[in-house]
Amino acid sequence: MTQREKQLVRTSFQEICEVAIPVARLFYGRLLDLEPSLRPMFREDFQKQSAKLMDMLTAVVDNIEDLEKLNPVLREMGLRHAGYGVLPRHYVLVEKALLWALAHALESGFHAEVRAAWHGVLARVSAAMLAGVADRDMV
Repeated sequence: MTQREKQLVRTSFQEICEVAIPVARLFYGRLLDLEPSLRPMFREDFQKQSAKLMDMLTAVVDNIEDLEKLNPVLREMGLRHAGYGVLPRHYVLVEKALLWALAHALESGFHAEVRAAWHGVLARVSAAMLAGVADRDMV
């Protein structure tokens, strides 16, 4: 990622934090609209689930200068999610739903350059999580 992309993510995330819970609710609503079969995976209440999502996004943004530091945590999270039934194809849906939620929250502030920056971050997070699953499958 370029420094400009990192800055766009950081700046836009500051705005997202102001409306974190509504953004998380938008995300989960959109995700379940895209793939209703995922609903059984969400046994916790959405308040807790939303807080976990925002905690992870905060960790990603806080470590954006060196995302590789998060790889062990993301790999473990990918393994854990696979145990819940998350499939590799679901990662595309998660990204799509999250970008949609961010766009709704930021409105005109979510222009093409910001969208591309977030897409880059989310792709790296997904790749690290999927690497954890691949590691397990190779054993």
